[in-house]
Amino acid sequence: MSGADVRRVRAGRRTVEVHRPDKVLLPGDGTGKDRTKADLVAYYRSVAAFMLPHLRGRPLMLERHPDGPDGPRFMQKNTPEHYPEWIRRVEVPKEDGTVRHTVCDDSATLAFLADQACLTLHRWLSRADRIDHPDLMVFDLDPGGDDFTPVRDAARWLGELLDELRLPSALMTTGSRGLHVVVPLDGRHHVDEVRAFARDAADLLAAEHPDRLTTAARKKDRGERLYLDVQRNGYAQTAVAPYTVRARPGAPVAVPVSWAQLDDPELGPRRWTIADAVEQARTGPWSDLPRRGRALGPARRRLDALRG
Repeated sequence: MSGADVRRVRAGRRTVEVHRPDKVLLPGDGTGKDRTKADLVAYYRSVAAFMLPHLRGRPLMLERHPDGPDGPRFMQKNTPEHYPEWIRRVEVPKEDGTVRHTVCDDSATLAFLADQACLTLHRWLSRADRIDHPDLMVFDLDPGGDDFTPVRDAARWLGELLDELRLPSALMTTGSRGLHVVVPLDGRHHVDEVRAFARDAADLLAAEHPDRLTTAARKKDRGERLYLDVQRNGYAQTAVAPYTVRARPGAPVAVPVSWAQLDDPELGPRRWTIADAVEQARTGPWSDLPRRGRALGPARRRLDALRG
């Protein structure tokens, strides 16, 4: 590869090589320009300070698109041997052995992954040192169509339920179709307990709004109802990380938002792109979340009382 095909960028204390920086990875959406690998690296370097706290210590599944979103997609769990030695790995148990996941603890790793055409980072809801005790619980609000109104309504209803259970929560656009509602936990509860809690909460909400919401996993059973997806709370499941890029035209980004922004008529799942996501990050949309996650014990008792 010629020198013109390699660009060196500074990321933290390291210099990272960007190969074929002018290669188009994300086409424009008719209103924006095509985005190259250099654009992707520049975005991830600019957002690193806001993104890394949501990544550190967590195993990742990497969604790579070496030829852009129209080419083959690779969902990479195992860390390749050729990755630099300074990139952290963690061995995670699975049914027939282990998986050596990549962990992104610094801006250099983030830039290197962008060079590998990793558009989207999917993170575990637990950290490597307590792999089966998640410190996050996620509800994925997946609409049946492109209308965002059902997503707003479901988010409000779910937020009200979580408030009643005294569980602080946060909103995030997905960069795709819906919203995520994220609940920080204290990490004391086993993954099976967390998943059961999320399922019971979603079932309760769907029972209160049976014409609008469903927990049916099969698409044919949902009709036009919004799907309250809690499957991401299972062991070895992942959710898109805050500020990650999605493999869609226009380079939309999954972005944390405040609950007040739910009333913004311009809000949508692809409201922010790599062109302006950093501006939203600087507003501190999750600044009102408590520094420590909550235990599920008291919330479980309140939830059971509502279900009973």
